[in-house]
Amino acid sequence: MSQFIDPTKRIRQGEELDLAAVRKYLAEQVPGLEGEIAIEQFPSGHSNLTYMIKVGEREMVLRRPPFGSKVKSAHDMGREYRILSALHPVYPPAPLPLAFCEDESVLGAKFYVMERIRGVILRKTLPEGFPFPPETVKGLCESFIKNLAQIHAIDYNAVGLGGLAKPEGFLKRQVDGWSDRYYGSQTHDVERVERVIAWCKGRVPASPAPTLIHNDYKYDNIILDPADLTKIIGVLDWEMSTIGDPLMDLGCTISYWVQSDDPAELRLLAFGPTSQPGSFTRQQLADRYAELTGRDVSNIHYYVVFGLFKLAVIIQQIYYRFHHGLTKDERFKPLIEVVKVLVQAADQTIERGTI
Repeated sequence: MSQFIDPTKRIRQGEELDLAAVRKYLAEQVPGLEGEIAIEQFPSGHSNLTYMIKVGEREMVLRRPPFGSKVKSAHDMGREYRILSALHPVYPPAPLPLAFCEDESVLGAKFYVMERIRGVILRKTLPEGFPFPPETVKGLCESFIKNLAQIHAIDYNAVGLGGLAKPEGFLKRQVDGWSDRYYGSQTHDVERVERVIAWCKGRVPASPAPTLIHNDYKYDNIILDPADLTKIIGVLDWEMSTIGDPLMDLGCTISYWVQSDDPAELRLLAFGPTSQPGSFTRQQLADRYAELTGRDVSNIHYYVVFGLFKLAVIIQQIYYRFHHGLTKDERFKPLIEVVKVLVQAADQTIERGTI
């Protein structure tokens, strides 16, 4: 299974790092490094940039904000580093952080370095020959939802993350905040978006007791054991993690989950192989979460609608950078169409009344 370990590629044009500066910084911050340095890039992802740094036989990962980002609060490297520092001792799938650089003169932005977890990451399209029979798919779905429940069970006060956010009024702030972010990054008139925003603002439910939430939990943010694809050995991208409503976390996770009976335009946007034979349905994910946690998920419909809208806003913010020439990454060019499909899916979920 080593051939399916998450690969790296040459760095995209315009996203290069100063090799000498990285080598000098690491020599000062990470003891025991010996050998030549090489840098490649993890090509997937549309938000923070992620690089693989190899010094001799030691592999590390460097994370920095995207070039030309408009939304600085969404790329707080210090915050993500502090979260990993608190989590790793009690939750090993959170990568071990090694160093945080506040000095923006080193690479033009704050960044941090963490240990690499070598494993398999499931992308939208499975590689040829990938062994993923229905029984493995089902086992992974079970591990996937159990792991989310485990994250929500972490005692965030005990690990020192109690001050991460104020949970009172969390959900309303989220709805208002993401609505504001949409208008702040709007580039086109998108049909039905006003209706979705009004629906979300007018139906904010009471939240259960707050928990630590990941806030971007999906297949391509988990690392699987190459020897057992049902075992999760790493969870990545804690940049939006906070203290808040666990059902919002579940709803956002489910909003990524595309099923085989979804409309064709939505299936094209799949963030992972969630419609493979053996996969849980969205409702099965919600029901299993309820069994594991004892939480009432009868209002999960609301959270999934909001999750689809929030995802549309995230994509809109990314597209904004391309639209205004702040990045030349051609992957971003069609993203406005993705925004439209996600808003339509949110609206259709409202109409359907089920997830």
